[in-house]
Amino acid sequence: MTQKSILITGCSSGIGYDVAYGLRNAGWRVFASCRKHEDCERMRSEGFESPRIDYADANSIVTGLAETLEATGGTLDALYNNGAYACPGAVEDLPVGALREIFETNVFGWHELTRLVIPVMRAQGHGRIINCSSVLGFVALRWRGAYVATKHALEGLTDVLRIEMSDTPIKVILIEPGPITAKIRENAIPHFEKWIDWEGSARAGQYAQLRSRLYDDNGPDRFELPPSAVTRKILHALTSARPKPRYYVTTPTYLMGFLRRVLPTRLLDAVILRG
Repeated sequence: MTQKSILITGCSSGIGYDVAYGLRNAGWRVFASCRKHEDCERMRSEGFESPRIDYADANSIVTGLAETLEATGGTLDALYNNGAYACPGAVEDLPVGALREIFETNVFGWHELTRLVIPVMRAQGHGRIINCSSVLGFVALRWRGAYVATKHALEGLTDVLRIEMSDTPIKVILIEPGPITAKIRENAIPHFEKWIDWEGSARAGQYAQLRSRLYDDNGPDRFELPPSAVTRKILHALTSARPKPRYYVTTPTYLMGFLRRVLPTRLLDAVILRG
């Protein structure tokens, strides 16, 4: 039986790193891509094939996929779009440049890689495209406007793509994790410091909680799960004959999915504001 192949982005840590190991242990040929050259080197030292893909670098998307296809002889069974980052701050304090920058990575880069992969999957007659969204892809939380905007956009694109691909053998799937142990807060600090003038904000006094969340070790979030919880869902999405369109992972995701369906907007806002 031919070994199946998957390209995963954002494998330097967190979800991507765990999924890379989980799928390799399950017998997949894993192309564990990273944004930085040094992270690719580290993944190679751990036995992975690791093309460099930076969603904000269009050339790396083309060359990283080309490297993967050259290694497989031109086929690819699955793509897992995973790499993303957050730029925390109040919406009124978000410069347009911050939104342009985060959309380049969290949406436009994913879209470009997906568009390049689809012809490959069409030609081979099968394939699965899995996009890692978030509970914030269908509900909103304060201070997370930039990230929420990208995940809402991603969900819309993915839903349309799934409908459009229904007449092909290509399956399109969303993973919606919720709180997972990862470095997303740590990785958000440079973007916060680059773009948010919190001291000059009308909400300067309210930033203490956000800054504590970014800079202090306050332990795990409530209901936080390890990345392996996502890996289990990915394995089901890849191996099920009829994968679900969406996979919830954590308790908050299941809860918010239910509340989003049954509560009017004002009441849902009140629930979210109470935390």
